[in-house]
Amino acid sequence: MPKLTYLDRLPDGLLDCEAPDLLGILDGPTLIDLPGRAAEPLFISVLLHGNERTGFDAVRRILRRYRSAELPRAISLFIGNVAAAASGVRTLGHQQDYNRSWPGTDRGPSPEAAMLAELTERMARRKPFASVDIHNNSGLNPHYACVNRLEHRHLHLALLFSRTVVYFVRPLGVQSAAFSPLCPAITLECGKSGAVSGTTHAAEAIEACLHLSHFPDHPVAHQDIDLMRTFAIVKVPEGAELSFDGTPADFRFPPDIDRLNFSEVAPGETLAVLQNGSDARLDVLSAGDVHVDRATLESCFDYNGSEIRFARRVIPSMLTRDPTAVRLDCLCYLMYRIGLDGEPVDGELMAVTAPGRR
Repeated sequence: MPKLTYLDRLPDGLLDCEAPDLLGILDGPTLIDLPGRAAEPLFISVLLHGNERTGFDAVRRILRRYRSAELPRAISLFIGNVAAAASGVRTLGHQQDYNRSWPGTDRGPSPEAAMLAELTERMARRKPFASVDIHNNSGLNPHYACVNRLEHRHLHLALLFSRTVVYFVRPLGVQSAAFSPLCPAITLECGKSGAVSGTTHAAEAIEACLHLSHFPDHPVAHQDIDLMRTFAIVKVPEGAELSFDGTPADFRFPPDIDRLNFSEVAPGETLAVLQNGSDARLDVLSAGDVHVDRATLESCFDYNGSEIRFARRVIPSMLTRDPTAVRLDCLCYLMYRIGLDGEPVDGELMAVTAPGRR
């Protein structure tokens, strides 16, 4: 089991080192509790994936700002997979993904799951004010927030970062879902790792959270939020070959595939080209408790001829040109727009969901 270290102060040198060098300062995953004027802590998790450094860079920026000043609110900072960060990878080969191992995971018992369950129990006793988990993605995506509950406090928290908000319930075992019963909880998707704009945006959101004394009692105004729901996860089947540079493979994706992210894709748009004679098919899996039957999922793409085309109007997200990311996670997610009640706002997409399910 990875040993979880608890600290009540910042270790010397932490704010002046880069993410790959943390293993020289920390022994492993570490929870650092820092006092502030408001006692209920803001929980911040960074580096759940070792190659996504924006969260750590943003936290360093904030904590440097308060080197000689009291924090407006206590912070519980969880610095996750420092071993993977040292190697610049999402996760090491012997590890279970740190953001698929929180309470509620469907991946079974693991050392990572036991460690994160311990951390969650500890934080439940501390009654956190809010939870912010910070990530990057490998494709061209806007900055957006994710929630696991359509409750106004969670949505108000998300709007501190972006008006673009994605509601999802799968994959299971993610940090924000584990903390959603404890407090308003969000995931921040900050674009590509290392981009200054992502670090700045994440730091601004953290600063806003630190100065927030309470969450509004009123619902979010529908005109202030662009809310979407994930209904499908698209994976390349294990053993199938893929490429993004025209190299012969079962699935040949265009090099600019991520230009489709967060755009409304019309039926007929090409996603990929199949190798001559290949009968390979993408795996399209249900992404939540919304009712999607197998026939609907399989009808998302048209395989007539050598091209794979979108067969229904959808909004892709997280499309990536990184083959490793595709193998470790997925090719993309498929979404549709929803209202604050969780229901589709577009009649064309009503066939995707059963009314009243959310």
